[in-house]
Amino acid sequence: MLNRRTLLAFASIAATLGLAAAVPAHAEEPFKVGFIYIGPVGDAGWTYAHDQGRLALEKALGAKIKTTYVENVPEGADSERVIRKLASDGNQLIFTTSFGYMNPTEKVAKAFPNVVFQHATGFKTGKNMGVYETRMYEGAYLLGVVAGKMTKSKSLGVVASFPVPEVIRNINAFTLGAQSVNPTIKTKVIWVNSWYDPAKERQAAETLIAQGVDVLNQNTDSPATLQVAQEKGVYAFGWDSDMLKFAPKAHLTASTNNWGGYYIDTTKAVMAKTWKTGEVRGGLQEGMVKMSPLNPVVPAEAAKIFEEKKALIISGKFHPFQGPIKDQSGAIKVAAGAVLPLKELLSMNYYVQGVDGSIPK
Repeated sequence: MLNRRTLLAFASIAATLGLAAAVPAHAEEPFKVGFIYIGPVGDAGWTYAHDQGRLALEKALGAKIKTTYVENVPEGADSERVIRKLASDGNQLIFTTSFGYMNPTEKVAKAFPNVVFQHATGFKTGKNMGVYETRMYEGAYLLGVVAGKMTKSKSLGVVASFPVPEVIRNINAFTLGAQSVNPTIKTKVIWVNSWYDPAKERQAAETLIAQGVDVLNQNTDSPATLQVAQEKGVYAFGWDSDMLKFAPKAHLTASTNNWGGYYIDTTKAVMAKTWKTGEVRGGLQEGMVKMSPLNPVVPAEAAKIFEEKKALIISGKFHPFQGPIKDQSGAIKVAAGAVLPLKELLSMNYYVQGVDGSIPK
């Protein structure tokens, strides 16, 4: 016969088992994805476009993932600290979204071999580190086509950030696009040595307009250049995202980065353990570069040329850096009928003929 103590023990065990049965199984932890940004998510340009990609990723994968971002991170030592913190916090995939994050990303990747790192616009890869970028020069070329048809002064301007190959490519592509419809075009460049500094961008735009420029482009992240263009009665373009709302009269079109599809596909691949290191460069054909609608002030003839050139690039029948192309000295850089090799495209360090001034050292 069971005594009272034994009965109480059985009751306690039964109660415990019943409670355990009532508690649901522990939910699987979401896959953690980290992002590091050079500017604020509200910059309306580069960082804004990347964050729109992050939001698209969240929408597509829902509760399966958890994303984290850190904005306004300077390139250099600060970025290494932030990247390392993201890895230490358990992020299994980290996107580092500025050129100057390349070396810090490589360093941290070696310390965290089980984390996948994807670096934007760089050229260094590793076992757990890949690179990705858009062929933004395709969009820049098309902006040049429109600029070449809209300018009256035959003088175009670019507000530029840093003299790295990515930016030099875009300046050259913009100039070549303009020269394809107006061979006498000249391009002036002012370097602001910042990706995002609205005050400097504004000042540079004002200076270019004072020098006779009547169509502006930029490789910076704020809408300041466009806003100055509207104030001064000239034209400009959105860059990285559609900036129409900031200057509807001046905004002719925009070359935009569409990162969502890439972020979704890459995250799925890492989660499925099918990811492989390498280089991804998507453009108009892949939908990673998109052109926003043309302003109705663009004449029908110019719009027709713009659409024809866009279709040729998408089809692969035309490349913005298709010869003949000369540098400022008149030296042939790309022979007639040839296309600039990828390696030379990625290391571009010269201006094409028609760009004024010299590249800062």
